[in-house]
Amino acid sequence: MPTIRKEIWIDASAEQVWDAVSDVGAVHYRLVPGYTENTLIDGHERTLLLPNGGMTREYIVSIDDQERRMAYAVVEGRMPLLHHHASFQVFPHGNSSTNLVWITDFLPEHLAPEIQARIHRGAEVMKATIEAEARGGRR
Repeated sequence: MPTIRKEIWIDASAEQVWDAVSDVGAVHYRLVPGYTENTLIDGHERTLLLPNGGMTREYIVSIDDQERRMAYAVVEGRMPLLHHHASFQVFPHGNSSTNLVWITDFLPEHLAPEIQARIHRGAEVMKATIEAEARGGRR
């Protein structure tokens, strides 16, 4: 099973990054605005409404405040996934910098180039969005 590991170095405190990542109902404005128009929460299920009219349905598997780790699984969306599990974990680096580690496991293998591209772009948007929020504004 392919695994993609992405490290995102963010100029914000670990507390600020964890606050954004763990706010699972606010993906559309705290993590990837423009890529997600709205976020709907129903128990452990999260639905991301996309700008093109599409949607992605996910299960929130775990939110661990002590470890600053959030795990989720895509269960429905545009991509023909057989399996998907991902996690974000926040690691402080000094007082005002953070390493956000995003790990994604998925099947089928042939989707790796597309998933890699989405993770790369998503990481750029998350970094810019969280850093803008940490500076006191929205992206």
